[in-house]
Amino acid sequence: MANTSEMIRRRPVPPWVPALLRVVYFLLLLYLFFASIELMSSAFKLAGRGFAERLIAMVSDPVAGLLLGFVATGIIQSSSTTTTIVVGLVASGALSIELAVPVIMGANVGTTVTAIMVSLGHVTRPAEFQRAFSAATVHDFFNVLAALTILPLEVAFHPVQRIAEFLQHRFEDAGGMELASPLKLVVHPIAELLTGLLPHTIPLAILALAGLLFALRQMMQVMKGAVLTRMERLFDRVLFRNDAASFTLGMVATASVQSSSATTSLVIPLAGTGVLTLRQIYPFTLGANLGTTITAILASFSTGSAAAVTVALAHMTFNLMGIAIYYPLSAIPIWLATRAGKLAAQSRKNSAIAVVLLISMITLPLLYLLSQ
Repeated sequence: MANTSEMIRRRPVPPWVPALLRVVYFLLLLYLFFASIELMSSAFKLAGRGFAERLIAMVSDPVAGLLLGFVATGIIQSSSTTTTIVVGLVASGALSIELAVPVIMGANVGTTVTAIMVSLGHVTRPAEFQRAFSAATVHDFFNVLAALTILPLEVAFHPVQRIAEFLQHRFEDAGGMELASPLKLVVHPIAELLTGLLPHTIPLAILALAGLLFALRQMMQVMKGAVLTRMERLFDRVLFRNDAASFTLGMVATASVQSSSATTSLVIPLAGTGVLTLRQIYPFTLGANLGTTITAILASFSTGSAAAVTVALAHMTFNLMGIAIYYPLSAIPIWLATRAGKLAAQSRKNSAIAVVLLISMITLPLLYLLSQ
């Protein structure tokens, strides 16, 4: 009996068991990652949605609309929610289409804040932080450049509005459909449960950030070594093999999970560890920008509101115009993001400044608008 027990204890563990456990653990971390993003969104919505509605209702000119769209989305961490608010205000006559379009442009910029927050998880490792911060800000630079280029044209000639209204007339008899996000179906219940147990913005936001950073750090640990090498080959040869593949992946993934914050945030750790390059990530973010508009358009068809369809199509039109301009000029946002990453990772002082700038992105425009 003793010999039998000893043989059982000495029996080697099959090599596939550690690999399977690693995969299961990684999937649990991935769930925590997405759940933390959803919880952060719920935390900000808890205090911010009503305030965001009041902010957007204050829009009096295109510049204010751009800033308010950015601030509102930064507060509630959801461009889809901002778009929904805009649709409701336009449908009720409280906001004109002319002023709604700049708000949508601002919402595009505001939705990138989450990715920057994720990049801060690499702040203690300068080389990783440089790559992660560059990957996060390339999305910002694209959206900011697109807004700064298209807004003056919109004020003067209304191309986004005109194209959206033209398309709306083509689709006015189309039936609609409501799409459920598989990601939200999985992570929303736990976020809702925690929000009910702890219905306060600051504790919820801290809990969400802690979960996000823990998941990020552990995911990097799991992916190191052989796993990371195999993933790198997969991304290089299949998923991100060229710009078209990267763009399509970003668009399809974002349209499927209905959250550009989730899909763009997920590639930041991969950039930080060197699995993906900035040039691979750039077309992916462009696809994510377009993908986040697709479900809103399909859903708007079911509302029966011409204003809802027009606003959703304006969001898509703005992104298509931005891509048409800044994909050929991709060297500009990529260079700016590269410089931003180098500066942020140069010293602890610069890293601290990056954190302050992230906070200022929301607070300064808000203070300016409230002072008017």
